[in-house]
Amino acid sequence: QVRLVESGGGVVQAGGSLRLSCAASGSIISIREMGWYRQPPGKQRELVATLSSGAYTNYAVSVRGRFTLSGDITKNTVYLQMNSLKPEDTAVYYCNAIGRFDTRFPTREFSYWGQGTQVAVSS
Repeated sequence: QVRLVESGGGVVQAGGSLRLSCAASGSIISIREMGWYRQPPGKQRELVATLSSGAYTNYAVSVRGRFTLSGDITKNTVYLQMNSLKPEDTAVYYCNAIGRFDTRFPTREFSYWGQGTQVAVSS
């Protein structure tokens, strides 16, 4: 089994900052991509930022210049530094990892999700 443990959510005023952490553990062969998605109230889950092998990062347009994704997927850990937070950033933030985890199917990729952490930004 694979477990993604998230931390760092909370309540902050507009313009403030938060840092989210995600660590994957368990049966891991290799991770190809880790990142964060979020689900605002009443909306669908959406991409925030991802980090791929080769240190390639991808950001949603809405967070570029404000959020920074860092970490090392070879060490199964990513961090999301969120600055200049806006009320529209309010959401449940989910960590995601894509890679090879099952030794019974060593070439097959799977996707795992964390349990989610709440971020609330007040105006």
